[in-house]
Amino acid sequence: MRVLVVEDEPRLAQTLRRGLELEGFLVQLAATGTDGLWWATEHDFDVVVLDIMLPGMSGYEVLRRVRAQDVRTPVLMLTAKDGDYDQVDALDLGADDYLTKPFSFVVLIARLRALLRRRAPQQPTQLRAGDLVLDPSRRSVHRGDAVLTLTPREFGLLEFLLRHKGNVLTKAEILQNVWDVHYDGPENVVEVYVGYLRKKIDTPFGRSSIETLRGVGYRMLDPDGTGHGQLEHEAGTTPG
Repeated sequence: MRVLVVEDEPRLAQTLRRGLELEGFLVQLAATGTDGLWWATEHDFDVVVLDIMLPGMSGYEVLRRVRAQDVRTPVLMLTAKDGDYDQVDALDLGADDYLTKPFSFVVLIARLRALLRRRAPQQPTQLRAGDLVLDPSRRSVHRGDAVLTLTPREFGLLEFLLRHKGNVLTKAEILQNVWDVHYDGPENVVEVYVGYLRKKIDTPFGRSSIETLRGVGYRMLDPDGTGHGQLEHEAGTTPG
């Protein structure tokens, strides 16, 4: 789940980033209204957390322009402006929720998850590939009756693979969606984490859920579609 946080106070922005990442979100920060508008309109996010009092462009104007470009991403206004008319203005401009500072982080997470549920009620509450089941809302993973424990990064990688089950995903796509669009480290970190994931979701069960296509990327096999979930890697592929 990708969230854009538009917040100009550095300490609060970093606190939000750390807390949201622990909850499984991939976080992009923007410190000005201008940058926030660019990120919100040029990239895909699942939800936006937007301050009102921002340098460059107010949160109200960011919201107005975002909606004018028909970007329907849910927006939660997170601001110190707590007047009734402030909330009315934000909601009239197209905000989906409004939370005032100081705020409870638990409440913020609950409201973000509620926005995500309302945005895509048609999507399954669980992601599956055979007997491998990931529940995004409960942050749980099962293989049959076995409960699997994953790190936040492993969970995010598995969720991304399952959401695109049957499709080939390049390392660059995985890095952009599971790490960060600004990540500038080596691409082989993807290989490392795919290896970690396989040791937890496949090796103990004699399965092979993630296919490696050498020089191309990875694909989550679908036992009912693109694969059988217990296939060995195709000739010419490696477990990396």
